[in-house]
Amino acid sequence: MSKFYYGGQAVIEGVLMRGQSKAAVAVRTPDGSIRVHEEPLTSPIYRARWSRWPFLRGLVVLWDALVLGTKALIWSADVALQEEAAAQGREEEGGFSGIMAGGTIAFSLVVGIGLFFLLPTFLVRLLNISSPWVSSTLEGGVRLVLFLLYLWVIGWSDDVRRVFSYHGAEHKTINAFEAGAILTPTEVRHYSRFHVRCGTSFLLFVLLVSILIFAPFHFSNVLLRLLSRVVLIPVVAMVAYELIRVSAARPQHPVLRWLIVPGLLLQRLTTREPDLDMLEVAIAALVPVLQADGVTVNAASTPSSVSATPVRAGI
Repeated sequence: MSKFYYGGQAVIEGVLMRGQSKAAVAVRTPDGSIRVHEEPLTSPIYRARWSRWPFLRGLVVLWDALVLGTKALIWSADVALQEEAAAQGREEEGGFSGIMAGGTIAFSLVVGIGLFFLLPTFLVRLLNISSPWVSSTLEGGVRLVLFLLYLWVIGWSDDVRRVFSYHGAEHKTINAFEAGAILTPTEVRHYSRFHVRCGTSFLLFVLLVSILIFAPFHFSNVLLRLLSRVVLIPVVAMVAYELIRVSAARPQHPVLRWLIVPGLLLQRLTTREPDLDMLEVAIAALVPVLQADGVTVNAASTPSSVSATPVRAGI
């Protein structure tokens, strides 16, 4: 069986962590307490034997990013709205659950594919380049520029900067856990805010791998070319994930290190140094995930400020 790697992502005022059997989201509420939601991973995509096979396991990562991660982000926003409404003495109606959650996931998916995959293909197709490799390389260049521009623009927002700080807290906590350190904020803060298996690095691998995967599908018909990009996204994700696993397993290898460095540099845009309160939130998300997998947790006792929401079938 392949080695399992723990990880997660930042959400609004919090962190999502995923294990083998459970995911947990911890968020800091306006009153200073930590609210934790735990959810068992019962979807067939997590339980199927093929989900741990090389290449196919990249589909699980894609599912985490598109479904589990987006749902956790929506849940954190829902908590923020509820807390704000309670502080103002009113009830928040609706929130981000149910149909709105599904609609948000679908909309985000359409915008992401349209902006980072279809738009570059369409723009390069207008140049009518005959060489498939030149065309695909230009597509990759446009995607990379759009991606960097997107990160630079959103990085100006104070709210996004806080999310980036929680992203740094997630990395520090995972780094501390993998080093066998005691999971306390004062200990975890000494670890790096960069991580070789970061989602930002994964996206960079996706952009680079897409150049090679898309090149043979140099259809003159623009609709066929656009359709091929959408259909091949899972293939690109599978290859990119295997590359990031190999490079993460041998970070000091002289050749593989060249695959790691660009992603670590890019994380300077998507992470910020977290404060101790943010680290406490990240730890609160990781501990129940580890405990659910039977992993010995080298941590201080759960702080009194943490409250858990009931386990249910969906975030």
